[in-house]
Formats: sequence, structure tokens, C-alpha cells
Amino acid sequence: MIARLGRGVLEFVVGDDWRVAAAVVVALLATAGLAGLGLAAWWLLPLATVAILHFAIRGAVSTTRPR
Repeated sequence: MIARLGRGVLEFVVGDDWRVAAAVVVALLATAGLAGLGLAAWWLLPLATVAILHFAIRGAVSTTRPR
């Protein structure tokens, strides 16, 4: 029961692309690091979101487009 719950949570968080999940974790850690230093960090997550989406969509298009 616990193992199934863990797999379900992992599948929900990671989803189809583990790289996107890893990039989100890195962006959150970087934001926390900047905020911990007392610097303004509000701008980092929106910028990271746009970059992550760009590369995720670019990767999805390149894998589905026939050559």
C-alpha cells in the first residue's frame, strides 16, 4: 500500500519528463538560495518557467517531427 502510494506520488510529480522535474527543483533551490542571501529572488521562477517550457516543448517537437 505504501509502495503504491509512493509510486503514485512519484509519477504525479515527475510525470513524463524527469528533466523538467529536476529543472523545477533546481529553480526552486536557486530561488531559495538567493532569498537566503537577502537578494530579490522574485524574478527567477518566472524566468525559469519560461526557459523550462521552451526547452520541454522544443524537445517534444524534435522527437515527434519526422526527418
